[in-house]
Amino acid sequence: MIERPLSLVLVAALAVPALGRAEEPAALVEKFRQLYPKTTFREVRPSQLPGLYEVVMGENIAYTDESGRYFIFGHLFDMRQQLDLTAQRKLDGRRAEFPAPYLAQAIRTARGNGSRSLAVFSDPDCPYCRQLEAELARLDNVTIHTFLYPLEALHPEARTRAVSVWCAPDRARAWSDLMLTGRKPRLVACDNPIDDNLVLGSRLGVVGTPTLIAADGRVLPGSASAEKIDQWLGGVNSGTQDAGKGADQ
Repeated sequence: MIERPLSLVLVAALAVPALGRAEEPAALVEKFRQLYPKTTFREVRPSQLPGLYEVVMGENIAYTDESGRYFIFGHLFDMRQQLDLTAQRKLDGRRAEFPAPYLAQAIRTARGNGSRSLAVFSDPDCPYCRQLEAELARLDNVTIHTFLYPLEALHPEARTRAVSVWCAPDRARAWSDLMLTGRKPRLVACDNPIDDNLVLGSRLGVVGTPTLIAADGRVLPGSASAEKIDQWLGGVNSGTQDAGKGADQ
């Protein structure tokens, strides 16, 4: 049984059909900005419940009616489909800059025609990252740029392993062997981009591994099936000429 916050009960109680003509979302944005000038309103649109609007304020999502007097903060569930609609909207709305200028810091793997570009921030000792690699191996027509992103607070040996992978004669092969078969690379050291990757990931908002970024900036945190990733990527082409389950935090 799913525990549901009390706010959802209030949402259901307030979800009465709107009387009269509904205001346009653009007009509501301006109205709410005038009512609450210190709040950043990014978007207002009708929710799945008649009479209530979904309001995006920075990273937060709330629900209100046209008056804008009362706001309900909580998650909206579709019980028939067993979907957390609010969580899905937060994922859909998250964006990050695709790290095209920094691809030299990543391990490149191309499959099929490589037409779709995907950046992955991954920790060599992260179990969810290993699950993800097995799924990524099933994708076609994609170029994967893997940024080694060891989280030493969780995995003390991850940095050493990441450096050894980067310094291997065949980085892509060493990475695949480690993540898919558990074959550890020979311990070696060389100049590497690990520190730069950590700075880059922090700037892009990477807070756990694995984290996937599509060429259009959409973000998918955590592991996922090949089918879900393929659907998520869709037909988004690479923006360069170079051609969820869990997450460690």
